[in-house]
Amino acid sequence: MKTNQDLQKDVETALQWEPLLHSAEIGAKAQDGIITLTGTVDSYAKKTAAEDATKNVAGVKVIVEEIEVFLSSEVHKTDGEIAHEILNTLAASWVPAEKLKIKVDHGEVTLEGTLHWNFQKQAATKTIKNIAGVTKIKNLIIIRAETHDEVEKKHLENALKLNWSMDGQDVGVKVSGKTVTLNGIVNSYFQREEAERIAWQAPGVNEVINELAIELKD
Repeated sequence: MKTNQDLQKDVETALQWEPLLHSAEIGAKAQDGIITLTGTVDSYAKKTAAEDATKNVAGVKVIVEEIEVFLSSEVHKTDGEIAHEILNTLAASWVPAEKLKIKVDHGEVTLEGTLHWNFQKQAATKTIKNIAGVTKIKNLIIIRAETHDEVEKKHLENALKLNWSMDGQDVGVKVSGKTVTLNGIVNSYFQREEAERIAWQAPGVNEVINELAIELKD
């Protein structure tokens, strides 16, 4: 087990290696596997980069994100200009923007609507997070699977077993209609997210409830 000091140092090192970030922008504090990120950045992309870098550090169980986005004086975009750029960016992606309702309020973007696949929902956030002027993204998109077939529990369990990152992990699967619940224990934040990603790939899934706990190896 890492000490709080060791884990904090590892997170700080990971943040320093992130190309988008400067060393003084983000602070990290570790307490029993809980990492609190603080600081001020000038773009939403930097904020998510800090989160992603922290997730990949062994020993991290929970991330408390307190990073604030303050735009630099060089960014002078109205909400209308940001909205127009969002529409153009989504139009060039595989996200069906015509099915979404998009609201921009002082740089805070809210996405609503219904899509067939979770990867489309995630792609919507990834596609617009680098747009200058965006300070926050609230992704409220609902997933309604196109197929009416029931979720195959056995197929999902096999998919989890076949994935290299799930080797030796204790992941339980419960299926109720089109809702999948994951429970059990994994050894890292990455494995927890990977299990959820795999679950979302199963045809017919409308919701994934991730109850996986992280228990670090000795």
